[in-house]
Amino acid sequence: YGPPPPPALLSSSHSHLPQDRESLISFQPEFIPFPSPTPHFTPEEIERLTVDEDLSDIERAVYLLSAGQDIQGTSVIANLPFLMRQNPAETLRRVLPKVREVLHVAGVEMQLTAAVSFLTILQEESVSVHTYTHSFLQVILLHLEHRDAGVSNAWLETLLSVIEVLPKETLRHEILNPLVSKAQLSQTVQSRLVSCKILGKLTNKFDAHTIKREILPLVKSLCQDVEYEVRSCMCRQLENIAQGIGTELTKSVVLPELIELSRDEGSSVRLAAFETLVNLLDVFDTDDRSQTILPLVKSFCEKSFKADESILISLSFHLGKLCHGLYGIFTPDQHLRFLEFYKKLCTLGLQQENGHNENQIPPQILEQEKKYISVRKNCAYNFPAMIVFVDPKNFHMELYSTFFCLCHDPEVPVRYTIAICFYEVSKLLNSGVYLIHKELITLLQDESLEVLDALIDHLPEILELMSTGGESSVHDNKLSSLPDLIPALTAAEQRAAASLKWRTHEKLLQKYACLPHIISSDQIYYRFLQRMFTIVMTNNVLPVQKAASRTLCIFLRYNRKQEQRHEVIQKLIEQLGQGKSYWNRLRFLDTCEFIIEIFSKSFFCKYFFLPAIELTHDPVANVRMKLCYLLPKVKSTLKIPADKHLLQQLEMCVRKLLCQEKDKDVLAIVKRTVLELDRMEMSMDAFQKKFYEKDLLDQEKEREELLLMEMEQLEKEKQQNDGRPMSDKTFEKKRNCTFLVLIPPGKEIKKSKLIRSQSFNNQAFHAKYGNLDKCPSKSSAVGYTPSVSGLGKTSVISLTDDSFRTRNASSAPTSFSPSPSLPSASRGTGNSVDPKSSGSKDTQPRKATLKSRKSNP
Repeated sequence: YGPPPPPALLSSSHSHLPQDRESLISFQPEFIPFPSPTPHFTPEEIERLTVDEDLSDIERAVYLLSAGQDIQGTSVIANLPFLMRQNPAETLRRVLPKVREVLHVAGVEMQLTAAVSFLTILQEESVSVHTYTHSFLQVILLHLEHRDAGVSNAWLETLLSVIEVLPKETLRHEILNPLVSKAQLSQTVQSRLVSCKILGKLTNKFDAHTIKREILPLVKSLCQDVEYEVRSCMCRQLENIAQGIGTELTKSVVLPELIELSRDEGSSVRLAAFETLVNLLDVFDTDDRSQTILPLVKSFCEKSFKADESILISLSFHLGKLCHGLYGIFTPDQHLRFLEFYKKLCTLGLQQENGHNENQIPPQILEQEKKYISVRKNCAYNFPAMIVFVDPKNFHMELYSTFFCLCHDPEVPVRYTIAICFYEVSKLLNSGVYLIHKELITLLQDESLEVLDALIDHLPEILELMSTGGESSVHDNKLSSLPDLIPALTAAEQRAAASLKWRTHEKLLQKYACLPHIISSDQIYYRFLQRMFTIVMTNNVLPVQKAASRTLCIFLRYNRKQEQRHEVIQKLIEQLGQGKSYWNRLRFLDTCEFIIEIFSKSFFCKYFFLPAIELTHDPVANVRMKLCYLLPKVKSTLKIPADKHLLQQLEMCVRKLLCQEKDKDVLAIVKRTVLELDRMEMSMDAFQKKFYEKDLLDQEKEREELLLMEMEQLEKEKQQNDGRPMSDKTFEKKRNCTFLVLIPPGKEIKKSKLIRSQSFNNQAFHAKYGNLDKCPSKSSAVGYTPSVSGLGKTSVISLTDDSFRTRNASSAPTSFSPSPSLPSASRGTGNSVDPKSSGSKDTQPRKATLKSRKSNP
C-alpha cells in the first residue's frame, strides 16, 4: 500500500509508533491474536453433532429433529421446502409431526425460520390447498400469539398469505369464528392487534351481507378499544374494509368511525384516521368531501405545527393526493391558505441558525432537524402535484420562489428528490419551461453526485423540452439563451469522472448522445467530442470506455464539417486501431461494433472494414480473439457483388488465421467463427425478401447520410456567394429539392432535426481504400460462392426496382472518392508495432482472458 506516512501525518491514535523513519521501518508490532471466525468444538461436541452419512434426507431430518442440536433443527426446518419438493408424502408423514413437537419449545430463530418455510411451501404450491390446510394451518394459528412480537408478526404474514387461497368455508370455520372471541377486551393486546389485521384481510373474501352481519360489529368494537394501539391498527384497516363493503356501507359505517377517530386523544390514532381519509377520497362524493372531510383536513393542518413532527411528515407526504382529491372544492380563500401552508412546509427548519457546531447540538434538536428534512423532502416529492393545483400558467407568480428554494436546499435528500421530479415539472410547464433554465444549471452543478445521478435519468427529455420550449412543433433552438448549459454539462462529466462512482459517469456519457439534437455541431466538436476520445483512450473502467465510444460514434454520425470528420476517423484508426496499447486496439473493435450499429453498411466498409480485419495480424491473442467474435458482424456489412473484393480479403485473413494461429484458445474460436460465417447468407445489392427489413433500415441510414452531405454542400454554397449572396428563398428551394430527391415516398424525416443534424464525409483516407469505388455501375444479381470453404453462401432474390440499388459506384457521390493527401489509415503487418511494446496495455506483453477484465463496482 505504499511507503509509511511521514511522522507529521501520524494521528494521535498512532502515537505509540516510532516517529523516525528508520525506527518505523524496523518496527515490529506486537502480535495481537484475533478470535477465530469459526467456533472451536470439543471432541465430545463433534461426536454429538456427527450424523451417519448413509441416512436418507428424510431419515436424517427426523434424527436431527429428535436428537440434534437447535442449530441442526433450524437447518432441517429451513430445508423443509426442499424436502416437500423431493418427497412430499414422506415429509408430511414423518418430518412434519417432529416439526410440530420442536416448535412448542423452539427459540426465536427456529420460529422465524419455520414461518418463512411454511410461506415458501405455500408459494411453491408443493401440495394442494386442502393438504396445506390440513397439515400446516393449525400450526400457523397456534403460534400467532407468540410472546415475541417479531415471531408473532412473521406467523401473521404467513397467515395473511394463506387467507388469499383458502376457500370461504374454511375461512369461516377456522379463522372467522375463532376471531369473535380473540377480538374481545378480555384477550391480550397482541391478540386484538392480530385480529385487526386479519379482519382487514377477510373483508375481500366474503359477500356484503356476511361482512355487515359478522365482521362490521367486530370492526366497530375494535375501533372503540381502550388501547390506542388497537384503535390505530384497526383504523388503518378501514381502507381495506371500505373496498370490500362498497360505497354505501362505507359512507354509513366507515366514515362515522373515521370522523370519531380523527378526534381521538391519541396522536397516532388521529394520524391513522387522516391518512385513511386521504386514501379514501375517491370513494366519497362531493358533498361528503366539502361538508365533512374538508373541515377535518383544515383542522388537522392548523393543529399540525403544534403537534408532533411525525404528523407533519405524514401531512407533507399526502399533500399532493389531498390537493388532487379536494380540487374544485376549495374556495379562493381556502385555496390560497392551503398554498401558503405548503410553502411554509417547504422552508420548515431553514429559518434557524446553522452556524453552530453539530457536536454541541442537543440530540433532541438533531432529531427535530431530521424530521424537518423529511418534511421538505416530501414537499419536493409533491411539487408536480402543486403545479397542477395552482395551474402551470401561475407557476412563476405562485411557486417559482418555492422551486428555487427546493433546488438550493442545504440538504442532499431534498435536492435529490426535486431532481427526480425535474422532468415532470418541465412537462407540466410546457411553453413556460424557460422559467427553470437556471435551476437546471444549478442541479447540474450540484456538489452531490446523487443529485446529478437523479437528474440525468431524464436529461435527454429535459434538454429536448428546453430546446423546443415545450412545443414539439417549434424548430428554433431555445438553448441559445442559456450560455451556461455547456459549461455545466462539461463540469458535471468531469466531476463524475473524478469520483469513484463510475456507474454515474457511464450513465452521463450515455445520456450525452442526445446532444446532436440539442446543440450545434461545432459546440459538440470543441467541448465534448475530444473529451469522449480522451475517455476512450485513458479511462480505466471498461463500461465507461464503451459508453464514451458509443457516444463518440453518435457525435461523428451527426458532425457537419468535413475536416472534423476526417480528423476523428483518422484518430480512431491511428490511435486506437494502430495504437501501441493492446487495450486501445480492443476499444477500436468495440468502436467498430458501434459503427456497424449506428452507420450504414457502406460507411463502415468505406472506412473501417480494412483497418478492422488487419487486426488478424495483431501480436496479442486477446485482440485476435475479440476480432474473431466480431467477424460475423463485419461480414454482414458486405453486399454482393459490389463488395466482392472485400469478401476476398476477409477470406484471406481468416485463411491465414486457420493456418498460422498458434494460440489454442484463439484457434478454437476461429474454427467456431468459420462455421458461423459458413451459415451466413450474404446480402445482395438488390433487396431480398428475407433481409427486407434490415436492408430497408440500412437504406434509410444511407439516405440520411447522403442528405446530410447535400445540406452541408448547400450551406457552403450559400456562404461562398458573398459577392452575390444567395437568397434565403433560393437556399430553401434547393434544400427542399434535396429532400424530395433523397427521401423515398412515404418516409418523412423531421426537418428540424436534420437542420440540427451533422453529416459526415465519405471521403477515404488513403488510396488503398480507393478500390471501393471501382465496382461495376450496374450488375445483375448473381450467386457467388467464396473459394474458401466456410466463408459464406449467397442467396439471390432479385428485385426489379433499381431505386433500391444504392451501393453501386455510379450512384456514389464524389465525396466518396479517395484522398491521397490524407495520412494512411492502413495498418499493415510490415510496419506493425513491435510485439513487445504492443502486446501490453502500456509497454509489457500480456495475454489475458477477455472476460477477466471487469471494473470494480
